Amino acid sequence: MTALRWELKDVTEKPIDGIKAEPVEDNLFLWNCSVKAAPDSPYKNGTFHFKLEIPQNFPFKAPAVTFTTKIYHPGINEEGNICVAILRDQWKPSITLSTVLAVIQEKVNNPSPEDPFMPDIAAQLKDDKASFLATAKEWTKK
Repeated sequence: MTALRWELKDVTEKPIDGIKAEPVEDNLFLWNCSVKAAPDSPYKNGTFHFKLEIPQNFPFKAPAVTFTTKIYHPGINEEGNICVAILRDQWKPSITLSTVLAVIQEKVNNPSPEDPFMPDIAAQLKDDKASFLATAKEWTKK
């Protein structure tokens, strides 16, 4: 619990531009978060909400991230799960929640066809970028 209080203090005192993160009521193990898309992102003007569920054995186990806002993205599936290596096989106890939030922001703003959760969207991004960008823009408006 002390580690989570330190993490919350870190996120609160050194906020990341474009990221909001706060515990749900007094539950330090569940946070409501959002990422505002960068102006040069395919998701420009969009704000995407997600939950950060922190396991009881944090920092020895990675938090779970679930997007609650739909996003047309090769690295985020229909259930809102995000494909990020540091939340899977590259997790280390030294990774902070601020780092997790920064990596999520980077992933949202810079979709890549590499290591996709959504192979069809990744293929579209790779083979028909204009169509991908139009669909991403349309979903962001919704």
